[in-house]
Amino acid sequence: MDDQQNTSSLWSDHLNPHFSVSNYLNSSEEYLAYMCGPKRSRLSLPMTLVYTAIFLVGVIGNLLVCLVILKHHNMRTPTNYYLFSLAVSDLLVLLLGMPLEVYEMWSNYPFLFGTWGCYFKTVLFETVCFASILSVTTVSVERYIAIIHPFQAKLKSTRSRALKIIVTLWIFSILFSIPNTSTHGILLQYFPNGTLVPDSATCTVVQPLWIYNCIIQVTSLLFYVLPMAVISVLYCLMGVKLRDDHSLEADKMSVTVQRPSRKSVTKMLFVLVMVFGICWAPFHVDRLFFSFVVDWTESLANVFNLIHVISGIFFYISSAVNPIIYNVLSRRFRSSFQNLLPPIFKQWKAKLPVQNLAPRKSVLYLPDCNQKSSAQEGSPSFPHRTSICSSHLSTVLIIFQHNIFIMLHKRDQERG
Repeated sequence: MDDQQNTSSLWSDHLNPHFSVSNYLNSSEEYLAYMCGPKRSRLSLPMTLVYTAIFLVGVIGNLLVCLVILKHHNMRTPTNYYLFSLAVSDLLVLLLGMPLEVYEMWSNYPFLFGTWGCYFKTVLFETVCFASILSVTTVSVERYIAIIHPFQAKLKSTRSRALKIIVTLWIFSILFSIPNTSTHGILLQYFPNGTLVPDSATCTVVQPLWIYNCIIQVTSLLFYVLPMAVISVLYCLMGVKLRDDHSLEADKMSVTVQRPSRKSVTKMLFVLVMVFGICWAPFHVDRLFFSFVVDWTESLANVFNLIHVISGIFFYISSAVNPIIYNVLSRRFRSSFQNLLPPIFKQWKAKLPVQNLAPRKSVLYLPDCNQKSSAQEGSPSFPHRTSICSSHLSTVLIIFQHNIFIMLHKRDQERG
């Protein structure tokens, strides 16, 4: 009881450095509002609407990514295995983390899930944070090896190796989440006379704040600053290599649905990493801001609250935007997504291109009937192409027979 009260007073003094017995309020609701803030956030309604939109887009998109990779054998590449791991991480955040955070917006206290629920909440967010950045870093390293050392990549970059690395990444993520999780617990508020404030349980830091601050600073350095610096260097080197590599022209000509070009895959992953870094930057700024500030003022508290709201939005956007990037920049993902759409949408989407493009394509490809079917990658088959080519060949045959008939007729006249 005494240790709990001492921890409570330390936390309260950090957030309210000018608190004293003179600030004591008789109402437990007013006391809790003073010590822990309002029970319901003023932004609960608009934030819930924003989070709901992100939730729907993110869950549907990441489920499609997982289904595409599991269902299509040609999508089970080492690179896509890392993207599958990233999609699982995003789904955990959206399905388990977001509903809990929305609930806390509407009812900040009491925390209803007990000590183990608090541990689960903390370890979940920490684990997915570490797993996401490690997955992005690993796929960047794999892409670097594929560009700089392509022959070595073909020998070592296998699906079994990717699976082992992914399992290792998740184990490390869980282990590294333990230090921060150990600093959290259920905090109860007490009146100055020592009596317990009803419904005051909150899931927060219960250890000395300097321990929490050190953990946050170290993990932000190891799991954001350094990985993003390494990734930036790797993509700069890849950019130089791809720009100077003249063999890309031949690579572009040999692109098929089964084997996309190195440049297109690298471009998609570069955009993925760039968006990831932008979306996660406010999250780490929010944590570092809290860990470095010692003497809180009203203006600093207002800035922190603003950063906290922005970081939450961008944090969840990062979990929803990846499938959109795949659909826009990857032909393979785009065609695979379309195959998973309900039949009514596929039929509607298939009719429009055929009606608009079929006549134009038949004219453009008329001179070469045999080459057209193999050269048009991933294009829908138009049934009238064969008839056009057949009519063209039959016309040539008629002209040829007519010329032969004229030659024979002239020869008979000369003999006669």
